[in-house]
Amino acid sequence: MIRVQNLEYTYTNADTPAIRGIDFVIEPGEIFGFLGPSGAGKTTTQKVLIKLLTGYQGDVTIFDKPLDEWGNDYYERIGVSFELPNHYSKLSALENLNFFRSLYGGTTQDPLSLLERVGLADDANTRLSDFSKGMKMRLNFVRSIMHNPDLLFLDEPTSGMDPVNAHNIKEMILEQKALGRTIFLTTHDMTVADQLCDRVAFIIEGKIALIDSPHDLKLQQSRRRVQIEYFVQNGSATPISKIAEFDLEGIGRNELFLALIRDHHIRTMHTQEATLEEIFIAATGHNLGGEQHG
Repeated sequence: MIRVQNLEYTYTNADTPAIRGIDFVIEPGEIFGFLGPSGAGKTTTQKVLIKLLTGYQGDVTIFDKPLDEWGNDYYERIGVSFELPNHYSKLSALENLNFFRSLYGGTTQDPLSLLERVGLADDANTRLSDFSKGMKMRLNFVRSIMHNPDLLFLDEPTSGMDPVNAHNIKEMILEQKALGRTIFLTTHDMTVADQLCDRVAFIIEGKIALIDSPHDLKLQQSRRRVQIEYFVQNGSATPISKIAEFDLEGIGRNELFLALIRDHHIRTMHTQEATLEEIFIAATGHNLGGEQHG
């Protein structure tokens, strides 16, 4: 779906490139996460891929065609949800969707149905100037899928949303994947990436440090141990909580482990899995705020 080779981009009057010779391939039907702190090069890469930035170096192929050979027909096939919503503030939500709907030549979805899906039906006739950021982001998202694009570019798609609405948007993103659509998702939220992405790329200072699936990354970095929290009686009415750890290798024959789970009330049991954020720091030496770690 997308092939990027040795992509580099430098902003006018900048001393150093914002993107420094990056390479990646995104397969059809994949959710590909581009992860990194602010200023890492995520949004710049997306702007190149949606043709908002030109004058890049390197090769970009989308839909088996060089990016610079696409004309306005390209926008019939892609949908974009920007991190900073860009609507007409004097128009209502419904008027905004109807306007953008009129720009497409193909079949589009019913705007009212889309507003219903993201909990904005009651605000359909409310001016955008009265919307919160989270409401604008939900409108942003349904605008990006309204024309049934083959390829979606989503920049921080749950930014500014409460947990309920963020969950709904993530479910709708997975629905798009189930329909066979490809999704390029830029975010600094590792939880969103972990929940949604088939593969992720870690980018820092314009360079890609690592590409793999969240599952495989966590398996590679996780400790091969299991931690158990359990209760013991200590001569009082209130049981005491204790924690024990065991190696996963041969755990089914470990007599101490078997006795513990047989003789005590188990509160929690889980493997020592690394988080994506911990893996990001280990791979890049930076946290998501951009701070370098020694």
